[in-house]
Amino acid sequence: MDYVKGMFEFITKSPNSFFAIANASKELEEAGYVWQDEVDDFKIKLGDKLYFTRNDSALIALNIGKNCSKDDVVFHIIVSHADSPGFKVKPVSDSTKDIYNKVNIENYGGLIKPSWLDRPLSVAGRVMVKENDKVVTKLVNIDKDIIRIPNLCIHFSKDINDGHVYDNVKDMQAFIAQELEGDVLKEQLAKEVNAKLEDIVSFDLFVYNREKPILWGLNDEYISSPRLDDLACLYPSLEAFKESENDKVVNVLYIADNEEVGSSSRQGAASEFLKSILKRVTKELGWNRFRRIIANSYLISADNAHAVHPNQPKITDPHNKAYMNKGLVIKFNASQSYTTDSFSSAIFQEICKKAGEPYQFYSNSSKLRGGSTLGNILIRSLPFISVDVGLAQLAMHSSNETMGAKDIESAIKVFKTFYTSSIKIRAKEFTVK
Repeated sequence: MDYVKGMFEFITKSPNSFFAIANASKELEEAGYVWQDEVDDFKIKLGDKLYFTRNDSALIALNIGKNCSKDDVVFHIIVSHADSPGFKVKPVSDSTKDIYNKVNIENYGGLIKPSWLDRPLSVAGRVMVKENDKVVTKLVNIDKDIIRIPNLCIHFSKDINDGHVYDNVKDMQAFIAQELEGDVLKEQLAKEVNAKLEDIVSFDLFVYNREKPILWGLNDEYISSPRLDDLACLYPSLEAFKESENDKVVNVLYIADNEEVGSSSRQGAASEFLKSILKRVTKELGWNRFRRIIANSYLISADNAHAVHPNQPKITDPHNKAYMNKGLVIKFNASQSYTTDSFSSAIFQEICKKAGEPYQFYSNSSKLRGGSTLGNILIRSLPFISVDVGLAQLAMHSSNETMGAKDIESAIKVFKTFYTSSIKIRAKEFTVK
């Protein structure tokens, strides 16, 4: 399979977390997984392949090995996230300024603001629509270049190249048309879902960059695309999960939402979503030693890492550098905002060696504090042995990011090896077979 082409298609079809989860759900169902509603009683048996969604923007899938033993069962988990930095549309979306119809937006996550200027943009997300006596969810992607955030020309902004500070209200608002009456965006949403304007109850809409993923470089060795953070980890973990079987463990895929704004939502890593599902499943299967299962399980927190910058190489720690096309990156920092320690790193290194794939280490310069991701939030309530890894990329949180093309297939091989391996963990030792 051409995994790079597959990832390009997935990214193009996934302008935000709602679509990423819808597309992941479709792929899982095609692979034999069955959706279950959290509100229903669980009826689960060995060998089942099932998945759950929450808020239409997060997903947990499980492949329950048909020969799992309640005495030594473990979870093999990979977690990534479906959201990316950008802009969210405010509930009252329409405004006018001079003759321009504008869209009221606000920052979502730590975006690089100038990267959104003068780009082809549109909006996509979830719309709540009244139909008879029900309100139903519909996904909407206005598949057209409809909005723009323009730069102010250099003639009127003499500091534009000298540290200009972009103001969210003055500089970072989008316009959609001119001299139109009414709720312009809302009227377009009504057309998209074939509903009356008054039947649009509410929405969760995000601005997205409509540029398509591309291969570039003399040897097509680089990928540039919107939303590589974190669809570039989500896609390999999804493909590896679908293509792996392990009859003695429970393989788990968790795609979380809202990582870019702290994970503090009912569908984010700080919620009880994963804990609730795992506890209910183990109870249904008669596995009563939940804490013991957790203690012997292994979690891979997959979120991208910073590659050495071609123009700013000294930003990176001189001895812990990550490069594109050099394999998965094991992320460390002393603040423990990454979960990696020597024990969890050693396990992951053995998985990479078994897969025959390279790996590398990353740590921030001692002058800079590192970021955080999903693993250290999850292990507060589920104390898995956990490692933080990612694919090396440039321009993280830009509206268009860059990474190595070779790293996609390499990540899939490592994640498949993880899902198909036997990992035995004790307090002071482990084996990977």
